[in-house]
Amino acid sequence: MSPLTAAWICWAIVGFSPVVGKYAVGVIHPALLVFLGTLLGVAYFAPWIIRHRKWGELLAKETRWKFLFIGTFGTALPFTIFLLALQYTTPVNAAILQQSELIYSLLFAIVFLKEIPSREQLTGSVLVVAGVLCILLHGKYTPCWKGDLLIVGSTWMLQAGSTVAKKLPSSLDYRVIGMARNLFALPALVVMLVVLHCLHTQWTFVPSLKLWAILGYTGFLKYGLAMVVWYLAIRALDLSKVTAIYLSYPVLSLIISTVLGMEKIGLMQVLGLVFTLAGAYWISLTVKKHGH
Repeated sequence: MSPLTAAWICWAIVGFSPVVGKYAVGVIHPALLVFLGTLLGVAYFAPWIIRHRKWGELLAKETRWKFLFIGTFGTALPFTIFLLALQYTTPVNAAILQQSELIYSLLFAIVFLKEIPSREQLTGSVLVVAGVLCILLHGKYTPCWKGDLLIVGSTWMLQAGSTVAKKLPSSLDYRVIGMARNLFALPALVVMLVVLHCLHTQWTFVPSLKLWAILGYTGFLKYGLAMVVWYLAIRALDLSKVTAIYLSYPVLSLIISTVLGMEKIGLMQVLGLVFTLAGAYWISLTVKKHGH
């Protein structure tokens, strides 16, 4: 496939994520879904890892702790919290509020990378904040608000994982990194499952065609193929262009959830979407300029 096709495939997979997550409510427990999804993600990358004898790179002493951090904070915790949040909030709210990761990106760059934000970054961040506030204030003290706050309060984890990923050796193949994100998420997920079991959690698991479809999407598409097409795109195209395409995925989430009758779109959601997309696009314009 062409790099541009790969970018749009990644966009489509991620755009479906909030909708699929909403369908998972009442079918499977969030932590269990992420655990089984990562196992499928491991199965997705395992043939390539075995064929090319990459286990040494995957388990190397100099990267294993970084992989463990990325797996914990880049996959296990944020994905579980995201699915938990969807038990309260809507797919559109979830997609829009995930753009708050860009705000944490700016803060992490200032604190850890000592980078001075440009005027474009600051303007874009203000727009993203405005979009997030539209959603939060509209849902204040409603059942949705709990899920909204969970998402905004957890997207820093994704950025923390990305920050550590930047420290990985440039020679690492992206499929090794994709495998690591799944494999090294398992320890945190196992601990999470044990703790939840000790707290007498009721494990929802309803075998059905819907459940198998949700697991297939999560493991093979979101945790597998999406990582492959993302790196295929950014290695061949300008990162700013791919980022601009990727960050528009809330539009797809909005269209799908509306067509499926999962929610009625309100004015504040539309404003939030417009503000966050404008801010995300503005920030993406600086990607090429600053070489990130």
